Amino acid sequence: MSSGNIALLGAIAGFTIYLGLPLGRLRTPTPRLKAGLNAVAIGILIFLVWDVLTHAWEPIDEALAKHTWGTVASGGITLAAGLTIGLAGLVHYDGWIARRREAAAPPTGPGAAASAELASKTRSQAGSLALMIATGIGLHNFAEGLAIGNSAAQGELSLAVLLITGFGLHNATEGFGIVAPLAAEGERPSWPTLLWLGLIGGGPTFLGTLVGQHMVSDTLSIAFLGLAAGSILYVVIELLAVARKTGLKTLTTWCILLGLLLGFATDAIVTAAGA
Repeated sequence: MSSGNIALLGAIAGFTIYLGLPLGRLRTPTPRLKAGLNAVAIGILIFLVWDVLTHAWEPIDEALAKHTWGTVASGGITLAAGLTIGLAGLVHYDGWIARRREAAAPPTGPGAAASAELASKTRSQAGSLALMIATGIGLHNFAEGLAIGNSAAQGELSLAVLLITGFGLHNATEGFGIVAPLAAEGERPSWPTLLWLGLIGGGPTFLGTLVGQHMVSDTLSIAFLGLAAGSILYVVIELLAVARKTGLKTLTTWCILLGLLLGFATDAIVTAAGA
């Protein structure tokens, strides 16, 4: 697969975020639709956590067999650092967003004029929050793009395609998360606003794919994959919390299973094709 095709697939993975963004314009999104998309993403991302960590651990495992302890130490530290930044970093970012949300919550007070002013202020704050969420998603999507490009550059096309599939599906569900603050306030974002938010949130996947293709090394690959694994694990934890709140246990279970099967099926297809 050529570098141009890999870059194109990276762009597709990033811009699938636009599939979820228009849901922000729905006044009453179907709960079962949101729950189903959420659960399918959980299933395929659980598969990806295992698959990505398997590839990240492979060079370390080979070094262990050869007793090259320097490589083992550097690879292990790199993997631990990537996981920590990808997982704990997003946890702290989420905490920062939560504190900003609490600070932005307007106090209640009497009077129609005061209520109208507070409503206007809240809409503005909701727009700022949506922008911050898109920026945070864009930052970890850049790391995901690095993993895609690095895997493709090392000839691991099956992993690259799996990453593109998983991140693409995940980005589709992230779109509604970006516009959720606006939807919660009954503010329907304009199409140019959705275009801009999607570019901020999904565009970095494409940029990361381009960069990752030209920076190849075992240490760099372990770092990128560790960062991606930490990011995926964080998202899985968040999506599981969302799934529990829906109360649609049967639908969620079947859709998670579907996501897992999609992950294995994609891996089987690209491996059988000789990738």
